[in-house]
Amino acid sequence: MVKPRTPRGRARETLRRLADEFPVARCELDHDRPFQLLVATILSAQTTDARDNMVTPQLFARYPTPQALAGASLTDVEEIIRSTGFYSSKARSLVGMAQRLVEAFDGVVPGAMEDLITLPGVGRKTANVVRSVGLGLPGLPVDTHVLRLSRRLGLTDETDPVKVEYVLNSMIPAADRGEFSLRMILHGRRTCFARKPNCAECVLADFCPSAGSGEPPGARSQPRVQRGARSSASRRRTDEPSARSTSRRRTAKSSRGVPS
Repeated sequence: MVKPRTPRGRARETLRRLADEFPVARCELDHDRPFQLLVATILSAQTTDARDNMVTPQLFARYPTPQALAGASLTDVEEIIRSTGFYSSKARSLVGMAQRLVEAFDGVVPGAMEDLITLPGVGRKTANVVRSVGLGLPGLPVDTHVLRLSRRLGLTDETDPVKVEYVLNSMIPAADRGEFSLRMILHGRRTCFARKPNCAECVLADFCPSAGSGEPPGARSQPRVQRGARSSASRRRTDEPSARSTSRRRTAKSSRGVPS
């Protein structure tokens, strides 16, 4: 097989191979309906899916609807979600999100991106999760795994998640975007690790421009500087007195005791 040489070609081949690698791609946040997924995704920031799934059953039982959560006590919500971290800001986002749903959307999770991102605690990544997983609409969430793999595979050199989303959207058919993101996340968690990718077991290694190094294309051209290391020029500037400083010392020394 001819290796894909363009970002679009690599994106399409990645889509095909990861579909074979992960025939069933599902969101790992437990939920039964879009509102629960919205809550779980807001909670998932800076915590694991496993921890999220330990907390949400009690939260859903206590506040099963947007109307119930909209009238919740912040203190009570904080206590339930405390173990997920950043519980104060998350509680404010959850209650504020529910209040906005009730006031602006009659308690129904909207499908339009421009509506979803008006909800407290909801950015494009969360909105895309809800759209693609909860509502069956086109959406390509860009989390840290998708961002890392997209750069390593040479699909983009962008570092901003929103810009990466737009680049990938131009390469991936709308109907495949949600599952493409889910499979990239699975591949990032199981093979293309952040610190030490397992290239020997990677189904994309034969065309990945970062295979063997884990560094995005172009990154290897810039030499790494070890922590604490100083360049020879820097050492000379620090360790050797300059002619100018020596001259100043001589001038200062000779001026002492000289009457004005």
